[in-house]
Amino acid sequence: MNKILKIIKNVVLVIIGVLFLIIAISYINHRIQLHNESALLTPTGTVVNVNNHQMHVYTEGIGDKTLVFMSGGGTASPVLDFKGLYSKLSDRYRIAVVEKAGYGYSETAAVSRDIDTILEETRAALTLAGEKAPYVLFPHSMSGIEALYWAQKYPEEVVSIIGLDPAIPAAYEKYPLPSELSMALTSFGARIGITRFFPAIVDSSAAIQENHLFDQENKIYRAIFYAKTQTSNMNEEVKMIVNNAQKVADGGIPDVPMYFFISNGQEIPLADWGNLLITYAESARNGKYMVLDCGHYIHDYEPEIIAEESMKYIEGLQ
Repeated sequence: MNKILKIIKNVVLVIIGVLFLIIAISYINHRIQLHNESALLTPTGTVVNVNNHQMHVYTEGIGDKTLVFMSGGGTASPVLDFKGLYSKLSDRYRIAVVEKAGYGYSETAAVSRDIDTILEETRAALTLAGEKAPYVLFPHSMSGIEALYWAQKYPEEVVSIIGLDPAIPAAYEKYPLPSELSMALTSFGARIGITRFFPAIVDSSAAIQENHLFDQENKIYRAIFYAKTQTSNMNEEVKMIVNNAQKVADGGIPDVPMYFFISNGQEIPLADWGNLLITYAESARNGKYMVLDCGHYIHDYEPEIIAEESMKYIEGLQ
């Protein structure tokens, strides 16, 4: 018996040793690659100091209306993710993409992810970058909650909300959120570079798959992905989303025009996702919706349709 226990103990020690070796090799490789990729990570827009951390705001185009693009939870590079859509709108409108703490070129910071803090940081970043309200908001996924709250709290700053498969409060009443343990493990894996052994993860992103980026931009997208996957700010957003959504639900449907572009829901782990969005849009003032047979990153899959419909809708609000 003692002999068997000794063998088991030795096997366990070997396994632990191998795991530590893999972690060490992965981490060292990750740090070397991050250093090599640092030259790619020069911000393309304006970096401003908000709440004692650096935030990045990308702008392009001219026009008498400013469209603000707000990324979904966990989108590593909002600026590049939205390019397929905003590049079709910037010849007529001013475009602004705000990268929240822990996203894109923005700094990962020890700041609360309650909805008031997120909103005030977004507004401050835009102001410091020289942008002025009112705005047309283009929220994707989780940031739908932020856009709705913005319209509730500062209706004079929001011309309209054009939702890109946007989340609404009711979705989080039963949305199957990841556990804190799974998020912690994923975040740990990303920080030590395990994600680099699975390049198919980043290469499967819609922005890359749909060929919206130049070769150099693909390299930048990958570099940002490896540096900003599952950051602490992204994790905190998930932990607080139910409370944030409830606060928005308590405020009712904001009195601003809305146009929701809704996916086929196949990538969403919620059976009635589409119906929830349709009901919400129908209840809004000047509400409208369009269901598109594509995945959740709807702006990457159908940018031409969304751009054309958005222009018609925005001009029709005058």
